[in-house]
Amino acid sequence: MFSQQSVPQGSTADLTTAARIRDVAIEVFGEQGFQVGVRAIAKAAGVSPGLVNHHFGSKDGLRAACDDRVLQLIRDEKVKAITSQNVAKGMLAALAEIEVYGPLVAYMVRSLQAGGPMAVSLFEHMAEDANVYLQKGVEAGAIKPSRDPAARARYLMMLNVGATLLWVQMHQKDGEKLDFGKAVRAITHELTPPALEFYTQGLLTDPTLLDTVTKEM
Repeated sequence: MFSQQSVPQGSTADLTTAARIRDVAIEVFGEQGFQVGVRAIAKAAGVSPGLVNHHFGSKDGLRAACDDRVLQLIRDEKVKAITSQNVAKGMLAALAEIEVYGPLVAYMVRSLQAGGPMAVSLFEHMAEDANVYLQKGVEAGAIKPSRDPAARARYLMMLNVGATLLWVQMHQKDGEKLDFGKAVRAITHELTPPALEFYTQGLLTDPTLLDTVTKEM
């Protein structure tokens, strides 16, 4: 599901191998969590552990590369959907193949569940990226401007990511492997209609509440 991403150094063969290792690592981390070692990732990629370390330096270096790739793929897809000339058509196209995002969602869930500095960094970058693609949506006329774009983007990411984490926590049974392709489809079917109602029609009837409450905070 992943396309090749450029790596600054090395030959074309090196670039292809590094990309393949990284993409396999995303899937392995998503399936097994971050306790998995470099040897298991190397075996899944069909390479030696030394080659993994050659390209990424360490397990943390590999994880950082995986973070960058996941962020890039999410950002690219969001921008494509939100800046489409027909936003509804763009959303429907994304929904039609939603299962392919299973490994990305699995990786994100495992990273945030693991906690620690790298999880914090991943979320912060997701919020920053959301601010960027939401602004592109504003420029395209698909999204209303915000008085505080960064705060809005951060809130939406907390809302969306939090809902995903809670859904996984509630549906993953002890000892059973969760099929994240099916999970993403189920989450989408359950949450998209109320989310779109919330986003397009709003919730509160009194428009003065925003100014009234924020002035007192």
